Amino acid sequence: MKIALGSDHAAWQIKDKIKSLLQHKGWDAIDYGTKSGDSCDYPDFAASVSHAVAQGEADLGILLCGSGIGMSIAANKVKGIRAALCVNEEMAKLSRLHNNANILCLGVRTFPDNWEKIVETWLNTSFEGGRHQNRIDKIHNLESCSPHTKP
Repeated sequence: MKIALGSDHAAWQIKDKIKSLLQHKGWDAIDYGTKSGDSCDYPDFAASVSHAVAQGEADLGILLCGSGIGMSIAANKVKGIRAALCVNEEMAKLSRLHNNANILCLGVRTFPDNWEKIVETWLNTSFEGGRHQNRIDKIHNLESCSPHTKP
């Protein structure tokens, strides 16, 4: 499985730890940066990871920034992306199980020390399908709506 990774300057060190964790577990981690603490703009990395996932170059993505909010907002602008900001294992599980989230967003200033468990839970949970698929279909329909029309 290919996992695309991206972060801003606030989170690059945790991104590198997640990359090592993924590689240790035998997953292919594709690092889209950043690679230092030099100030940078999170939407650039959200775009790179989101497009990689949407175009099938990666199976899933993980984005990190200070709060996780900016990354989740930016990632969800890309058609086909369902980015979920998760602060605990239960949110990680439900984002995959019910929402089929294809990008996990984390905020390094807002999550506890259990980021490793959050990542592992998210990666090891599969979409349940069933009644949830209808809801995912409705989300996809929203992507084609103009701001002036209802779905």
